[in-house]
Amino acid sequence: MPLDIDQSTVEFIRNHRVARLATASLELQPAVVPVCYVFDGETIYTPIDEKPKSVDPATLKRVRNISANANVALVIDDYSEDWNKLAYVLISGTAEIVSPAAEASEHACAIALLREKYPQYRSMNLDERPIIKITPARIKRWAPQENPDTR
Repeated sequence: MPLDIDQSTVEFIRNHRVARLATASLELQPAVVPVCYVFDGETIYTPIDEKPKSVDPATLKRVRNISANANVALVIDDYSEDWNKLAYVLISGTAEIVSPAAEASEHACAIALLREKYPQYRSMNLDERPIIKITPARIKRWAPQENPDTR
C-alpha cells in the first residue's frame, strides 16, 4: 500500500542527487554506502552500476546484506554551516534485488528513470545489471522549522 507523502517531501526526494543507503547483515553488522537513485512516487531504485568495484556485483556487501536481511534505510540530506538550513528525509523499508531477466518490465522502467536523471548512466550497460528496489514502509522528513522545539 503506497504511503501518503506530501508534495514537498516528494520533491525533496526527487530533486536530490545522492543518498546514503544503510543495510545490515544477518548478524546485524551495519554498512552504509552513498548511492544514486530515482523515486517514482512509490518506490526507490538504485543501480549496481559500472563504476569501478573491487568485487563482482553479486558479492557487493549491500547486495549480500539485502539478500540476508531486507530491512534498509535511506537518508537524503542537506547540510549547511547555517544549521537553520539543515534538512533530511529518512526512508525505512525493505529492499530486494531486481534482475533484468526475472522482472524485465519493472527493470526497464527503472533504468529509463535512472538514465533520465543521470546522464552518466546513458553510456553504461545497466540493462544487464541488477538494481536495488526499495519499498518504503515509513518516510520521515525533518528540518529546523518543522521541529516543534523551534516553533
